[in-house]
Amino acid sequence: MAKLWRIQPFDCDRVRQLERAAGLPSVVAQLLIARGIEDPTEAREFLDIKLSGLRDPRTLPGVAEAAQRLAAAIANKRRILIYGDYDADGMTATAILLRCMRLLGANVGFYVPNRMEDGYGLSCESLQRLAAEGTQVVVTVDCGITSVTEAETARALGLELIVTDHHEMAAQLPAADVLVHPALPGGNYPFTGLCGAAVAFKLAWALCQEVSQCERVPERMKRFLMSAVGLAALGTVADVVPLLDENRILVRYGLHYLKQEPYAGVLALMRCSKLDGKEYLKSEDVAFSLAPRLNAAGRLGQAPLAVELLTTDSLERAEELASFLAELNERRVSLERSVYLAALKQAQDEFDPHGDPALVLADRGWHAGVIGIVAGRLAEKFHRPVVVVSLDELGVQPATGSARSVPGFALNEAFAACDEHLIGHGGHQAAAGMRVSEKNLSAFRTAFCEYAAAEISAADRVAELWIDAETPLSTLNLQTVSQIEQLAPFGQANPRPVLCTSDVRLTEPARKMGAGDRHVSMNLEQHGIQMRAVAFGRGEWADALAQVTGPFSVAFQPMINDFRGRRSVELHLTDWKAKTPEHVAQAR
Repeated sequence: MAKLWRIQPFDCDRVRQLERAAGLPSVVAQLLIARGIEDPTEAREFLDIKLSGLRDPRTLPGVAEAAQRLAAAIANKRRILIYGDYDADGMTATAILLRCMRLLGANVGFYVPNRMEDGYGLSCESLQRLAAEGTQVVVTVDCGITSVTEAETARALGLELIVTDHHEMAAQLPAADVLVHPALPGGNYPFTGLCGAAVAFKLAWALCQEVSQCERVPERMKRFLMSAVGLAALGTVADVVPLLDENRILVRYGLHYLKQEPYAGVLALMRCSKLDGKEYLKSEDVAFSLAPRLNAAGRLGQAPLAVELLTTDSLERAEELASFLAELNERRVSLERSVYLAALKQAQDEFDPHGDPALVLADRGWHAGVIGIVAGRLAEKFHRPVVVVSLDELGVQPATGSARSVPGFALNEAFAACDEHLIGHGGHQAAAGMRVSEKNLSAFRTAFCEYAAAEISAADRVAELWIDAETPLSTLNLQTVSQIEQLAPFGQANPRPVLCTSDVRLTEPARKMGAGDRHVSMNLEQHGIQMRAVAFGRGEWADALAQVTGPFSVAFQPMINDFRGRRSVELHLTDWKAKTPEHVAQAR
């Protein structure tokens, strides 16, 4: 669907004022202003972040008591079990605490539920089994903050339960022995955007201090914590939390530690991803190369192997596991593509994706491990909420659905409004999951679409592309793009800048590339300047661009391509329009 381009207005006086006051290049000043940063001190702090900017871990609600309890459990040789989650955030959080407690001599193990068989989070059945196996202390990571019934089961079983989480809380909190959460009621922690791995890192840091009885921990603990920053960075990027405040610090320094001092498993992952030859890692390397391999293990029911990969010190075993995860990821990509094409065809054949306020798509054989990704791609394509439902092959078990939203529409509230048709549901504003009886699917679809129609106006169904600035290709030299990189790490809440320009032409036909012709490559020319451009996941653009005879406009992210020691500027296209865009507006 065509997007409305909203270009940030350029105020020369404001840019010059920040440029001079903060001593910044003009392009950096302009981009900071586009992000709402105009104070010179705030601008310098944003760009010059320091590891010392991480807050004392004991100020995070619940961490001090959790560290004391775990230190006592370690000293008394009690059996500790880390109860993780099957996504990359949960895996890295599990690995951080597992490595920390092994270092401290704990009697510790871990458990990660199977996505297909167990579902998300704590379960009473799992707790009963773990207690029977001798577990005495359970520490959740990246889950548990809504597990009210499960906490009661843990108490009845005599388990000491420490919940560490970052997800949205319900009205009732679980009666665990300790709750660790950045937004815990009664707390005053200034940044609530930490992911599960970052919360686990804070607890590991505090635990090292508690065991050593000193704020400045011994060298072996310090080395562990530096490496743990790398795992926390991996989880932070993978979980798409805002790259601001402490998250920005963790990712900036964690990317360095991942590259310079990697664990065996991370090194093996980088080799499989062909990242080991890079001089330094970017957040996009984690988001598009490392995290998908970990997530593929969780989506296909092999999450424990990913945790083993992150915690083994055997390079041989790490290489074996990384290779297997790479195979799983290839299978995940194939499954995802198959389900996406089928869901897209269903959307185009049975619904009006341009008029319907929401899409609820369902079929048998759609792998439950990839329906969330498919829902996300379709929500982006059609700019409306999408629910993708995997029906049981035999029609006996309830169907499983995964949903992705658009800005301004809260999926958790929508599912709550349709609760009478569902067996269960959970999640956030942007992503949520549910279970539904097949006989109630039609009623749920009607109720969900009616709710969406009341919440989303027709005008809001037009996707918007926010553009930081308009610039000719001639300005995009290595120096300018290197200056733009000063705003890194890029990600949620701090996206890589999007620029646009008009009156460009193809020097030759655009070419499809990659497995399944999923991507497209082209050479652009503007007023004698030529530049290579790539559009990832937009293979269909090649055919559309072949029909364009005159100049067109492009929106893009400028990147530095470092290939075999040769550095050049490359454009990653995010959108294009056949003429100078009619759907362009100054940002409000």
